[in-house]
Amino acid sequence: QVQLVESGGGSVQAGGSLRLSCAASGITYSMGWFRQAPGKEREGVAAITRVGTTLYADSVKGRFTVSKDNSKNTLFLQMNSLKPEDTAIYYCAAGRDRGWVRLVSNDYDYWGQGTQVTVSS
Repeated sequence: QVQLVESGGGSVQAGGSLRLSCAASGITYSMGWFRQAPGKEREGVAAITRVGTTLYADSVKGRFTVSKDNSKNTLFLQMNSLKPEDTAIYYCAAGRDRGWVRLVSNDYDYWGQGTQVTVSS
Protein backbone atom coordinates (compact mmCIF):
# COMPACT_ATOMS: atom_id res chain seq x y z
CA GLN A 1 0.00 0.00 0.00
CA VAL A 2 1.30 3.44 -0.94
CA GLN A 3 0.52 6.49 1.15
CA LEU A 4 1.07 10.02 -0.15
CA VAL A 5 1.24 13.16 1.98
CA GLU A 6 1.43 16.59 0.33
CA SER A 7 2.77 19.77 1.88
CA GLY A 8 3.86 23.22 0.81
CA GLY A 9 0.62 24.80 -0.32
CA GLY A 10 -0.35 28.31 0.68
CA SER A 11 -1.27 31.77 -0.52
CA VAL A 12 0.91 33.87 -2.77
CA GLN A 13 0.57 36.89 -5.00
CA ALA A 14 0.65 36.60 -8.76
CA GLY A 15 4.20 36.24 -10.00
CA GLY A 16 5.30 34.48 -6.85
CA SER A 17 6.55 30.95 -6.26
CA LEU A 18 5.65 27.93 -4.20
CA ARG A 19 7.17 24.49 -3.85
CA LEU A 20 4.96 21.50 -3.19
CA SER A 21 6.26 18.27 -1.72
CA CYS A 22 4.76 14.80 -1.62
CA ALA A 23 6.22 12.21 0.72
CA ALA A 24 5.52 8.66 -0.43
CA SER A 25 5.67 5.51 1.62
CA GLY A 26 6.20 2.19 -0.10
CA ILE A 27 7.62 1.50 -3.53
CA THR A 28 8.39 4.47 -5.77
CA TYR A 29 6.11 4.55 -8.81
CA SER A 30 5.59 6.91 -11.65
CA MET A 31 4.12 9.98 -10.00
CA GLY A 32 2.19 13.05 -10.94
CA TRP A 33 0.54 16.24 -9.81
CA PHE A 34 -3.08 17.06 -10.54
CA ARG A 35 -5.20 20.02 -9.54
CA GLN A 36 -8.84 20.85 -9.18
CA ALA A 37 -10.24 24.36 -9.09
CA PRO A 38 -13.73 25.14 -7.74
CA GLY A 39 -16.38 24.14 -10.24
CA LYS A 40 -13.87 22.53 -12.60
CA GLU A 41 -12.77 18.99 -13.32
CA ARG A 42 -9.49 17.64 -12.04
CA GLU A 43 -6.67 18.22 -14.51
CA GLY A 44 -3.16 16.88 -14.86
CA VAL A 45 -0.33 19.32 -14.21
CA ALA A 46 2.93 17.36 -14.42
CA ALA A 47 4.21 13.83 -14.13
CA ILE A 48 7.51 11.98 -13.87
CA THR A 49 8.58 8.37 -14.40
CA ARG A 50 10.86 6.41 -12.10
CA VAL A 51 13.82 7.27 -14.33
CA GLY A 52 12.98 10.95 -14.55
CA THR A 53 11.10 11.39 -17.81
CA THR A 54 8.74 14.32 -17.36
CA LEU A 55 5.50 15.55 -18.89
CA TYR A 56 3.76 18.89 -18.41
CA ALA A 57 0.40 20.39 -19.20
CA ASP A 58 0.68 23.19 -21.75
CA SER A 59 -0.69 25.66 -19.22
CA VAL A 60 2.30 25.24 -16.89
CA LYS A 61 5.19 24.57 -19.29
CA GLY A 62 8.11 26.86 -18.58
CA ARG A 63 6.72 27.83 -15.18
CA PHE A 64 6.47 24.58 -13.23
CA THR A 65 9.12 21.92 -12.69
CA VAL A 66 8.45 18.42 -11.40
CA SER A 67 11.25 16.44 -9.79
CA LYS A 68 11.72 13.47 -7.53
CA ASP A 69 14.22 12.45 -4.88
CA ASN A 70 14.20 8.68 -5.16
CA SER A 71 16.38 8.24 -2.08
CA LYS A 72 13.73 9.97 0.02
CA ASN A 73 10.68 8.84 -1.96
CA THR A 74 9.63 12.45 -2.28
CA LEU A 75 8.03 14.22 -5.22
CA PHE A 76 8.31 17.96 -5.75
CA LEU A 77 6.57 20.60 -7.81
CA GLN A 78 8.36 23.93 -8.12
CA MET A 79 5.84 26.53 -9.23
CA ASN A 80 7.14 29.88 -10.49
CA SER A 81 5.42 32.86 -12.08
CA LEU A 82 2.16 31.81 -10.51
CA LYS A 83 -1.09 33.13 -11.93
CA PRO A 84 -4.54 33.48 -10.35
CA GLU A 85 -5.75 30.69 -12.65
CA ASP A 86 -3.31 28.34 -10.90
CA THR A 87 -5.50 28.54 -7.80
CA ALA A 88 -6.69 25.02 -6.97
CA ILE A 89 -6.29 22.07 -4.68
CA TYR A 90 -3.18 20.22 -5.79
CA TYR A 91 -3.03 16.44 -5.49
CA CYS A 92 -0.09 14.08 -5.62
CA ALA A 93 -0.69 10.74 -7.34
CA ALA A 94 1.23 7.51 -7.87
CA GLY A 95 0.74 4.77 -10.41
CA ARG A 96 2.50 1.63 -11.55
CA ASP A 97 5.65 2.08 -13.57
CA ARG A 98 4.97 1.79 -17.31
CA GLY A 99 8.13 3.54 -18.47
CA TRP A 100 6.01 6.48 -19.61
CA VAL A 101 3.46 8.78 -18.02
CA ARG A 102 0.28 10.52 -19.05
CA LEU A 103 -1.75 13.22 -17.34
CA VAL A 104 -4.75 10.93 -17.07
CA SER A 105 -6.32 10.37 -13.65
CA ASN A 106 -7.18 6.73 -14.32
CA ASP A 107 -3.47 5.89 -14.75
CA TYR A 108 -2.88 6.57 -11.05
CA ASP A 109 -3.89 4.24 -8.24
CA TYR A 110 -2.91 6.22 -5.16
CA TRP A 111 -3.77 9.78 -4.22
CA GLY A 112 -2.82 12.24 -1.50
CA GLN A 113 -5.28 14.33 0.45
CA GLY A 114 -4.52 17.52 -1.46
CA THR A 115 -3.02 20.87 -0.57
CA GLN A 116 -4.55 24.27 -1.33
CA VAL A 117 -2.73 26.77 -3.52
CA THR A 118 -4.22 30.26 -3.75
CA VAL A 119 -2.80 32.92 -6.06
CA SER A 120 -4.13 36.45 -5.70
CA SER A 121 -3.93 39.14 -8.34
